Amino acid sequence: MLDYKINDDITLRMFNVEDAEALFQLTMESKPYLREWLGWLDYIESVEDSKQNIEGRIKGLIETGGFPKSFALMYKGVLAGTIGFNEIDRGIKCGTIGYWLGQNFQGKGIMSQALETIIEYGFCDLNLNKIEIRVATENLKSRALPERFGFKEEGVIRDAEWLYDRYVDHVVYGLLRNEWVR
Repeated sequence: MLDYKINDDITLRMFNVEDAEALFQLTMESKPYLREWLGWLDYIESVEDSKQNIEGRIKGLIETGGFPKSFALMYKGVLAGTIGFNEIDRGIKCGTIGYWLGQNFQGKGIMSQALETIIEYGFCDLNLNKIEIRVATENLKSRALPERFGFKEEGVIRDAEWLYDRYVDHVVYGLLRNEWVR
C-alpha cells in the first residue's frame, strides 16, 4: 500500500521529502494541543527536522521489504496527521501502531477510518499476527480508538514515557489476527 484512498476526503500515502514544510507547519500549529501526550515535540525546531524525520521513514522501507511503515494522513488534500507502525518485530510478526492528528482535524472520524485501514494493512499486507497500540493511561480520547476496534487491554507499563515534566504510564492494547473482525 503506497497510496490508499479511504474515501473522497481521506487518503493515506507515503511521505516524501516535499512534505517537510507541511509536516513542520502542522506540528507547530498543533504543538500546544499535542504536547500533552507526545514527548518528541521539543525536538522539532525547523523544517529540516521534519525533513530528517521523513527521510528516516523512507529508509524504513528496507526494513519491511518495500512496504511503508508510516503514512501521511491526508484530509481533503491537506496533511492532517500521521499513522503507521512505530515498530515491527518480524520475528514474532508484531507491529506497534502510533498516530496523531492535528488539532484542527479532530472530531471528523478521520483517525478511526485511518486506523481501520492500517489494521487491515498490517494483517493482510505485512502479514502480522499481532498489532499493539500503546497509549498514556490518561489519554482517554486516544484509548477509545483501540477499544472501538476490539483490541484487548493487555496491561500497563508504569513510567513508560517522560513527558516534559512527568512520567506517564502506558496501557498496552493488543489485537491478534484471529480476533480481527473486518
